[in-house]
Amino acid sequence: MFQLGGIKMKRIICTAAITAITASVAIADMKESRVTFTSGGQEVVGTLNVPEGAPAPVVLLFHGFTGARDELKSEFVKTGVFAHTAAKLAEAGYASLRIDFRGSGESTADLNFAQTTFEGQIADGLSAMEYIKFNEAVDGDDMHIIGWSQGGLIAAAVAGRSNSLDSVALWNAVADAKGTYGGLLSDEVLKVGMGAAADQPVNAKLPWGAEITLNGAFFDEVETLNPIIEIRNYSGPLFVAQGTNDTVVAPRSADAYIQAHEGAEMLWTAEMDHAFNVFTTDETLNQMIDETVSFFNANAD
Repeated sequence: MFQLGGIKMKRIICTAAITAITASVAIADMKESRVTFTSGGQEVVGTLNVPEGAPAPVVLLFHGFTGARDELKSEFVKTGVFAHTAAKLAEAGYASLRIDFRGSGESTADLNFAQTTFEGQIADGLSAMEYIKFNEAVDGDDMHIIGWSQGGLIAAAVAGRSNSLDSVALWNAVADAKGTYGGLLSDEVLKVGMGAAADQPVNAKLPWGAEITLNGAFFDEVETLNPIIEIRNYSGPLFVAQGTNDTVVAPRSADAYIQAHEGAEMLWTAEMDHAFNVFTTDETLNQMIDETVSFFNANAD
């Protein structure tokens, strides 16, 4: 699926309504709960992690294309990239909410993956913000986002449209949708999709062999939604992490986000692939999480 890279790090730029909570379990000094809330009148499922003590600042985690809230698992990151990140955030004193966008993971009661769109996921992200802001288990006035890959595109739009987040972290985030999905799905599939009706299914095969179906509405937004324009409306602190060996999202995407954004920001790069080298080590992922937390801390109110 991914071209694998090394683990050497290099810093480039650094400038200053709840419907259910069930199945709570204690994990070390962290409590984990399955939660649900609504978006567009439909159910979104998530996992809320809360460290012990006073209500903590909270981080929303937005998964990538075809992903789910725990995200990618490997021999070195057995619980999944986002489940692992949530535990690390708790150790650093941050609560977190990772969600399955509608049509993904467990959030499929009212929608299937073929019906997914950027705008639908943006709506889910904004609904997650509204849900967590009034959750007494966390400090909803101290809120951050981490978005990976397509989740980074969604995070950029949520940040720009709300402009109320304390900080945002984009990890190997999609900046050029046409370029990224042309590479993932093929230019031919992209052309067919853009010519399809909004509710017309289009079949595609991913580079790692998985076969998926997307409706024409998804391809319409690949052409029309520009996350670089969206991030221009966000004036808060921005952390951008990019792998120099990423063959899914072009490394120039990180530069585009930094150039478009005005405000406190940091660009951090590593010799890592799109999945942060998790098929060979957990070290790169852990270092990136540490850098992200340090950025959140440095830009706290």
